[in-house]
Amino acid sequence: MSSVTTSTVNIAATADAVRAVLFDIANYPSWSSSFKSVTVLESDGQGRPTQVQMGVDAGALKDKPTLNYDWAAAPDRLDFSLEDADLLTEMSGSYIVKDNGDETEITFELTVALSMPVPEMMRVKAEKSTIDLALKQLKEKLEN
Repeated sequence: MSSVTTSTVNIAATADAVRAVLFDIANYPSWSSSFKSVTVLESDGQGRPTQVQMGVDAGALKDKPTLNYDWAAAPDRLDFSLEDADLLTEMSGSYIVKDNGDETEITFELTVALSMPVPEMMRVKAEKSTIDLALKQLKEKLEN
């Protein structure tokens, strides 16, 4: 199993505003350049996506993973794990939302493994750049 890569950002928006964007998985392509498409395959009784297929283009990694979302710790945390993909053998992570009043702290944890050998240093660098871009674009979406 690969190690977890983590990054945190503070966003000048309420936790509810952040959650509204972050938990609206179907609309990720509208603010995140890494997501080319999102198709909700299954939802829970509250209409929240529980299984989603995504078209991902994160630089060197292009794949169509199917992810399972676990809402058990929501609204403070949203976890996801890989169901299936072409290149990925693991893709799991979490969005952790900490309400600080007028500002919200978001931590994004990500673990990725590929079906082909990739040096650990390159894998971690790619994970870090993917996380940092996602958080930067989330911050831009909410602060502009």
